[in-house]
Amino acid sequence: MTTITNLKTEYRTNPLGIDVVLPRFSWQMASEAVGAKQTAYQVKAGSSAGQADLWDSGKVESDQSVHVVYAGKPLASRQRIYWNVTVWDESGSASSSETAWFELGLLARSDWRGDWIGADLRGGPRSLIPAPMFRQTLKLGSAPQSARLYITALGLYECSINGKPVSDDVFNPGWTDYAKRVQYKVYDVLDLLQQGENVIGAMLGDGWAVGHISWNHRQQYVDRPRLLAQLEITLSDGKTVTVATDTHWKYQFGPIMSNDFLMGEEYDARAELPGWDAPHFDDSGWYPAKRFDDLGSAIVATDGPTVKRIEEIKPISDPVDNSDHNFRRYIFDLGQNMVGRVRFKGSAPANTTITLRFAEVLTEDGKMYLTNLRSARAVDYYTFKSDEEVIWEPHFTFHGFRYVELTEYPGEVTKDTITGVVLHSEMESTGEFECSDPILNQLQHNIQWGQKGNFVDVPTDCPQRDERLGWTGDIQVFVRTAAYNFDVAGFMTKWAQDVTDAQYPDGIVPPVVPQMKTSFLADGGPAWSDAVIICPWTIYLCYGDKRILETSYATMIKFINFLLESSPGYIRCAPEYEGWPGFGDWLSINASTPRDLLGTAFLAYDADLLSRIAEVLGKKEDAEKYRKLFADVKSAFANRYLIGSQVPAVKPMPSEARRRMDQAEAISRGNLKNFDYGTVTSQVYNTEVFQPMQTAYVLGLHFNLLPDELRPLAVEELVADIERRNMHLSTGFVGAPYLPHVLSTNGRLDMAYTLLNQKTWPSWLYSVTQGATTIWERWDGWTEDRGFQDPGMNSFNHYAYGSIGAWMYNTVAGIDIDPQQPGYKHSILRPQLDGSLTSACGKIKTAYGDLVSNWKLDGGTFDWEVVVPPNTTATINIPMADKGKVTVNGSPANGAVQEVGAGTYHIVVVG
Repeated sequence: MTTITNLKTEYRTNPLGIDVVLPRFSWQMASEAVGAKQTAYQVKAGSSAGQADLWDSGKVESDQSVHVVYAGKPLASRQRIYWNVTVWDESGSASSSETAWFELGLLARSDWRGDWIGADLRGGPRSLIPAPMFRQTLKLGSAPQSARLYITALGLYECSINGKPVSDDVFNPGWTDYAKRVQYKVYDVLDLLQQGENVIGAMLGDGWAVGHISWNHRQQYVDRPRLLAQLEITLSDGKTVTVATDTHWKYQFGPIMSNDFLMGEEYDARAELPGWDAPHFDDSGWYPAKRFDDLGSAIVATDGPTVKRIEEIKPISDPVDNSDHNFRRYIFDLGQNMVGRVRFKGSAPANTTITLRFAEVLTEDGKMYLTNLRSARAVDYYTFKSDEEVIWEPHFTFHGFRYVELTEYPGEVTKDTITGVVLHSEMESTGEFECSDPILNQLQHNIQWGQKGNFVDVPTDCPQRDERLGWTGDIQVFVRTAAYNFDVAGFMTKWAQDVTDAQYPDGIVPPVVPQMKTSFLADGGPAWSDAVIICPWTIYLCYGDKRILETSYATMIKFINFLLESSPGYIRCAPEYEGWPGFGDWLSINASTPRDLLGTAFLAYDADLLSRIAEVLGKKEDAEKYRKLFADVKSAFANRYLIGSQVPAVKPMPSEARRRMDQAEAISRGNLKNFDYGTVTSQVYNTEVFQPMQTAYVLGLHFNLLPDELRPLAVEELVADIERRNMHLSTGFVGAPYLPHVLSTNGRLDMAYTLLNQKTWPSWLYSVTQGATTIWERWDGWTEDRGFQDPGMNSFNHYAYGSIGAWMYNTVAGIDIDPQQPGYKHSILRPQLDGSLTSACGKIKTAYGDLVSNWKLDGGTFDWEVVVPPNTTATINIPMADKGKVTVNGSPANGAVQEVGAGTYHIVVVG
């Protein structure tokens, strides 16, 4: 029997307040039948459930069940649309779904009737201000029948009606370039309203728009928090009431004395105003709100996931008493490097102030390691108003930490005193990986927690120090792993728009997105700015989403046109280039790869991806144009770098570019291991031009820049370099993501596993052996012989090197995408074994259902369970098929490669 489930509109279930006027529908088949598939569908959409007055697709002979585009009557602001789907399966039987719905927000600026309002106090570039609290009363003459709150802010907001919060969202409206785009949310607040007097309250925080960002000062976008809200109510007597922000609203300052993402929050309970957001409160001493001019930004719906409280963590042991003669001090270990804040529970005499500090690791003498926070204060304060027990959690800040230090608290201290509250964008967990080696399982755990902690509305580099920026290079190398672990489609779609907003008119893409007013660099350089092409392409592959390619295409074209204009002879970032030559292979170990080689390699890769993107979008001429461009750049790469090339006459690098590059080199330089290169010759690269290192081989192979006759030699020389380094990698951010794939796809699976299993640094597992619970920024963030790395840049929660996760899913577990049928419409299942593991299991929640590869090796018997979700197919490549008898579901297999439809398959190879 077939049932139709999991109906979604724009990746969300029954979304309230979207602004996509041609939304896409998706659904799943649930069926136990082998070969279950959809043969036709019919979507009906109407203004009420069961109606089709807006759209009836008719019966469409198609197996498409994701991203089916609405093609009905034009949609309008505030409109709710109900829809369902009937599906015909492989037997011709029809099954109908339950009814789903979506509702439009405010599609035009003219729909907004309110003004931006704020307080008179604004603070300065380094001085913080209290959080203003706004309120407005309204009287309803009859019972409310429906109510919608449309709300946004420049800064952050927490909104309530009659003393009850309107949602559990955190840090709304999220981070965008507020000069370009401000997101709003829509809430159904009917249950919070009553006949008679009502009060809407809003408390504003600094957030990204006003507070400190990175090492820069406050007020990057605006000088103080501002609010824009509109409450629309329909009463039982048919009348409508609209309450919008204006100067009739009142404000006052309350207990939040300061708040900042980097600096922390100061809360003085003595300044609380009980009942301020409820009826019958005396606000005669409050001030009239100040009106502000509109910035001219687009006000758009929040179509991606919001940040929420996801889970809570308790300390794993009793707090450690670190008191001295000056302070009473306790340190709590939560056992997990996390991102969020803490909830404090306790009591103390009135006027007592406690201090909470946060650290990722401890020093050798058990103290909080805080120097890597740089200028981020990252401290929360709470002042008691009485000796009654309180439970307190900050409102407008977050920290990156495992350890919490509580100072100057006179009460009893137990494990229940502190609770960690984990915050990140609400993404469904979609990937599971587990194998027979516990240390690899811990690595996977660390990768997932690194992603959680750095997916707080935008993909950031780190969550603790004075940075926390949307570095393009970091997400570019990690996005494939990210899409295995969690559903990041909506998250990355929002960020793709951020990239478009950040792009300069000449096509340059900055290194951090969203863009800041005081950005330190315009051009991200090789492997950073290329995220504008690589990330949307990856999301297309993982989710079959053509629209992200369509909406990003013009941005991509502007970018590659900039590259062509600034890359004479197709050599990008040549030494004489006057612009920013890029960050290089960031944090590599004793291995400097020329920036012009990196730049030219990524120019070729960009051209290759653009040709495929153009093909997907039906742009045949563009596809051919960029195929030719790839060939031209590949030729230029060969003529400049490969064996037999002529040594180029190199002009001196412009002094300013050299200064910035040297500065970047100094920052990225690690605790270099003693390594004698000796005399290294190459039959692939021209050593008169440069000394080839691992990343040069990796990019040449992975981006298909080497002629066929040189590829085996390149693999040999890559492996030789690994062996000279005593089985260690040397790659930085740029080369590390591709390294294991290059080895396993070019006949050296053994070396890929050797690197995966390496436990001394530099390696993926070294940090795990040191007790890490997230991925480190550096291979050598801490070592036994030298201790901590340079505190100027030493994050212990940085997802970039977690890019190894994609290889663990697609090579160890054996789950991969077919680019010709993306989004797991057709999957490639091919676990590759080297004997170091006896089992591995990968499970992916795809748009069609669960896809599973679960294998075990016992002696000479290989046992493999495969689950292919309904309405999809898979190619199963059976390992060890040449070594014994192969059965599939108890019957002899016909070959080592099986083409299968939906179903569960038990594959056994007996050697």
